[in-house]
Amino acid sequence: MSKITYQDAGVNVAEGQRTVELMKEAVARTFTPGVLTGIGSFGALFQPDLTGMTEPVLVSGTDGVGTKLKLAFLMDRHDTIGRDCVAMCVNDILCHGAQPLFFLDYLATGRLQGEKAAAIVAGVAAGCQEAGCALVGGETAEMPGFYPEGEYDLAGFAVGLADRKKLVTGENIQPGDLLIGLASSGIHSNGFSLVRRLLLEEKAYSLDAVLPELAKPLGEVLLTPTRIYVKPVLSVMKHHHLKGMAHITGGGFHENIPRMLPAGCQATIHRGSWPVPPVFKLLAEAGNLEEEDLYTTFNMGIGLVIAVAEKEAEQLRRSLVEQGEQAWIIGEVTAGEKQVTLCNP
Repeated sequence: MSKITYQDAGVNVAEGQRTVELMKEAVARTFTPGVLTGIGSFGALFQPDLTGMTEPVLVSGTDGVGTKLKLAFLMDRHDTIGRDCVAMCVNDILCHGAQPLFFLDYLATGRLQGEKAAAIVAGVAAGCQEAGCALVGGETAEMPGFYPEGEYDLAGFAVGLADRKKLVTGENIQPGDLLIGLASSGIHSNGFSLVRRLLLEEKAYSLDAVLPELAKPLGEVLLTPTRIYVKPVLSVMKHHHLKGMAHITGGGFHENIPRMLPAGCQATIHRGSWPVPPVFKLLAEAGNLEEEDLYTTFNMGIGLVIAVAEKEAEQLRRSLVEQGEQAWIIGEVTAGEKQVTLCNP
């Protein structure tokens, strides 16, 4: 009987080692003073700076990119979805006022291709730099026979730090507080099963097409990375009291905004108080979608919602604009059940 090696079974150990070498430079650029080990250790060591904190609290989150990956496969473009992966995790822990400390990723594929994997991780590293956290490690798994040729999955894990007395929990939100919306960069990384069904299957649009509604090729619009809100929001938190935050991800407005509300409060959102990006209007027309469908699936141009006392709202909005964000007062908190009501301005 002839010898059958691990490589014969579809796992290329040498390519895995080469891939790590291709990643090292991008990963090293994310290292912050707390990082005590380089890439390749069995575990990542990180020493947080607890200066000025009375009760340090670790805040963690994990997420993936979802079926937006299918667009990356179709376009054979892999340098942006790593930023999505980071954004989905760090924006979540930001909702509790946490500064992201470090990030780990998990990349799994049927057949490892070093340059493609390095491009993915370079996107992860770029997202970590934007969020101010270190990419301290991860896993690149080659799993022959498990994924279709050319496909992969990507997930991430973020750990952040906050002082307990400064945690943002939403518990002090009350009727009369105002809601500030920060602009998304587009669809972000949710709802892509419906996006692909409507635009690529039902309408059969080419990803290279420049549609009248859009200023760029469709594929470029759809692959636009999720916006990372960490630095501007943490900056304004030094001077403003943010009562609650909601990251508008899967489930849109109706699922995510109530997550920050205490009992007895609901959110009233004023349609028309911000410009809805044209890609959402394109989706609405392509699927003949009702407004309820749109606001239950997509972010509709708002990636993060902040609850704040009325007296602070306008100054906070201006501070966010000074940090480079587009921000609008999009509604208010009213008495009622934990839900979202849409109304005309």
